[in-house]
Amino acid sequence: MDTLQIIGYTASVIIAASMTLNSIVKFRWINLIGAFIFTTYGILIEAFPVAFLNGFIVLTDIFYLVRIYTKKELFTTLEVRGSNKYLHEFLKFYDKDIQNFFPGFMFKADLNTVSFFILRNMNVAGIFLAHKIDKKTLKVGLDFVVPQYRDYKNAKFVYKRIRNRFIEDGIEQIIVFPQSANHIKYLRKIGFERQEDGNYVKVLEK
Repeated sequence: MDTLQIIGYTASVIIAASMTLNSIVKFRWINLIGAFIFTTYGILIEAFPVAFLNGFIVLTDIFYLVRIYTKKELFTTLEVRGSNKYLHEFLKFYDKDIQNFFPGFMFKADLNTVSFFILRNMNVAGIFLAHKIDKKTLKVGLDFVVPQYRDYKNAKFVYKRIRNRFIEDGIEQIIVFPQSANHIKYLRKIGFERQEDGNYVKVLEK
């Protein structure tokens, strides 16, 4: 197999992989990389229709990525009670995905006294369930984001923009006990630090 064939197959694999992603942001980035390689491949073999088409895809991906990263979205929360029917249906619908990040998670109303949906432009983007283990500490039971919104904007909203709400309630730190590698990666990304007991802690600074 010569170099040009390797380039062509590599581009094909990358674009095929992008089509399997649930996250719009990840799809755009991976698709952009694949299309860029295909554009280069088209130029090298002088297949200019291939180069033109994939060049157009590159520009399209860039356009939408710029929109994603610069678009101002309205975030808000919708508090729910443990008996809320939509809450139970939501957890049931996404249970398989939730178990990937929180193996063994089971909803218990008495352990999720802080419960709210995270809305982005009035669309349900995620759910946050937690409870106080003492007056100053909030323990997270579930911080789940639906696949198409996994771009860390939800996390920034919860842990930065509405942290004052937690502080006003006397909360000084938030702790999480991660149960998967993906969850640990997520916690580190948003500023949690590992403790000796295996919990990850984020101190809420005023």
